[in-house]
Amino acid sequence: MGGDFSRLFELIVSASLINNFVFTKFLGLCIFFGVSKKMETAIGMSITFTSVMMISAALSWVVFNKILVPLDISFLEIIVFIGIIAGLVQTSDTIMRKTAPGLYYKLGIYLALISTNCIILAVPLENAAEKYSFIESLAFGFGSGIGFALALIIMASIRERLELAEVPAPFKGLPMAFVITSLIALAFTGFSGLITL
Repeated sequence: MGGDFSRLFELIVSASLINNFVFTKFLGLCIFFGVSKKMETAIGMSITFTSVMMISAALSWVVFNKILVPLDISFLEIIVFIGIIAGLVQTSDTIMRKTAPGLYYKLGIYLALISTNCIILAVPLENAAEKYSFIESLAFGFGSGIGFALALIIMASIRERLELAEVPAPFKGLPMAFVITSLIALAFTGFSGLITL
């Protein structure tokens, strides 16, 4: 039991810090730069993204291991995973429109872009490639979602502070965001080697 828990803990820490999809693999940057301007949108996207990530990891694992593998059609995994993710994003889109219309309009197109986000697709693909168990898939999905949320919240807090700072004209906006991201990514390399999986 202790070994199982430590394995799940390693997966979560590895996915969120050591192999953070944004800062070490540079995936999902479109949404990352788009919604990290304000803390409110960063937190809203973090919750939505992590929820979709975990549910898609669970559903994709079930479909892959219980349908695609037994029928020997696992080569369709990308198409099937995209379909599952698109359905979940549409559901979360509808729920957010009804429950939090203000946040829904602030997130705008970036909410729909979750369905084609490479991190959301990378998690079920990596789960299938690594042959993770159902619980390990959930832990990896949760860790990846927490890692993306951490990236968004760190970036949003810095970008909100930068609005009050005097930034040279050539660096205003996206150029400064790239500089900050590269510095944070450099800091995240300090976590490498912390846990070896």
